[in-house]
Amino acid sequence: MTLGFFEQHQQVIDQALEAIHARSFYAAYPEVPSGKIYGETAKKDGQKAFESYLGNLFALHQRGSKKTLGQEVSPYGKSIGVQYPDVEIDPLFEKIHSACPAWRNASIETRVGCALEILHRLNKRSFEMAFAVMHTTGQGFMMAFQAGGPHAQDRGLEAIAYAYKAMLDCPAEARWRKQVGRDDFVTLDKTFKIVPRGVGLVIGCSTFPTWNTYPGLFANLVTGNAVVVKPHPGAILPLAITVEICQKVLKESGFDPHIVTLVADTPESPKTEVLVTRDDIAIVDYTGGSEFGNWVEDHSGNAVVYTEKSGINSIVIDSVEDMKQVSGNIAFSLCLYSGQMCTTPQNIFIPKEGISTSNGHMSFDEASSAIVKAVDWILSDQARANEVLGAIQSESTAQRVDQIKGEIIRPGISIEHLQFPEARTRSIKIIKTDASNLAAIEKECFGPVAFIVASESTDQSIDIASTLAKQYGAISCGLYSTSEEVMHHAIDSMTLAGVPVSCNLVGNIWMNQSAAFSDFHVSGANPAGNATLSDAAFVVGRFNVVQCRNLVPEPEKMEA
Repeated sequence: MTLGFFEQHQQVIDQALEAIHARSFYAAYPEVPSGKIYGETAKKDGQKAFESYLGNLFALHQRGSKKTLGQEVSPYGKSIGVQYPDVEIDPLFEKIHSACPAWRNASIETRVGCALEILHRLNKRSFEMAFAVMHTTGQGFMMAFQAGGPHAQDRGLEAIAYAYKAMLDCPAEARWRKQVGRDDFVTLDKTFKIVPRGVGLVIGCSTFPTWNTYPGLFANLVTGNAVVVKPHPGAILPLAITVEICQKVLKESGFDPHIVTLVADTPESPKTEVLVTRDDIAIVDYTGGSEFGNWVEDHSGNAVVYTEKSGINSIVIDSVEDMKQVSGNIAFSLCLYSGQMCTTPQNIFIPKEGISTSNGHMSFDEASSAIVKAVDWILSDQARANEVLGAIQSESTAQRVDQIKGEIIRPGISIEHLQFPEARTRSIKIIKTDASNLAAIEKECFGPVAFIVASESTDQSIDIASTLAKQYGAISCGLYSTSEEVMHHAIDSMTLAGVPVSCNLVGNIWMNQSAAFSDFHVSGANPAGNATLSDAAFVVGRFNVVQCRNLVPEPEKMEA
């Protein structure tokens, strides 16, 4: 039956393997929330499924306890009230370890087939997932559907493809024959076994619970490891749905569902540190803030650790063709999900003497004003503003926006939400400052806050942006210049700092975006994280290849 899953989905994995080699556009799962694709009643059914969870117990096929927990509150003000098993860690791990042998000894195709079937079922429930992601993270519905559903599924498939390729790089068996004398040979039959490291811990984040979790989850799963999914206490439901689907597929395939388990917690009684420091955790995947990410890296013992942390993303404006197009593109990057993306720009560097455009010289203040006006335009339509901004996931983020001081050229006040009057919202706060004010711009201000920074020159803009990336990390950088020389200098400086650069983006493509199968998300080359989603290095540390040699008797020589 499990090999059947592989055969059913073989075309998908073959196409994914081609895509990671070509780095061209590929999407296995449609990103358009259309009834023609997902079924005419898919959205209504998804909303009904989501609402059925509210206020109820979320049951899973795993050892838990009689106690339950759950404190999720929708940033839109909607009551969630889902209760999850409050698992006892030691008994849970006993079941996990007993489940591991059958899974690690399954064929590569069996494990890959199960993972592909899980993604297939997740895709069929993308609308349900969209509502779960929307009401735990604060993303607008369209973004929640895409990032929480098909885009996350593509990221999971990408990790599967890399892991599958890495495991196939060594054959399962080989005959080795060496001549050791004139007529003498030694022949060995060799087998090469994929040996997983054991149990992987995947620590989810509050803003992108599926997109950031699926790579580690599926990379662990297909390489034969058990997976403990530890969601952020504010965004449990999307990963509970994911684990439920994993367990159903595993059980149907004849495996113990404890191969994938959920450990939920609350802010008052956290479990992450207990899990990270367990000796039987062999792999840790972490997404979140740098402070706790650094702690994870320091306290994971002998576990292999993959982290995506936070950073300070910059835009360098040197010269432009059309400032209206540039400012519109930047403004949307700032507004999307209220700046709660790890790729959102924070510092926008503009020379204090201004920039050149195809329409003549533009002063620093004029360029700054163009960005402010573009943000104002995006948010001038109430429905558009609500969908683009979404809501603020955490109260602490909203408070941070309120508390940041400086020369404010656009306030970050709350903005009314037409559909959810109780939504926690903030507009985009923009602060004007000087490059000498490093105290303001060398800290990550997560959320809807941006600094427009007056530099002495473009060279200084590049120097500061690259220095901040080296010291504190960065995941994205935007560059606008009509000069080839400037572009070469900026690209060289920023890539040496480990930061991907997006040059002269206008229209419907933004520096926030990261496309599966083509873009390497996080370089692993600066403090923003030590891993890339996804590449070969992201998967090969999750297993070892161990060989066995068997001597083959040589045939007896015939007497003359």
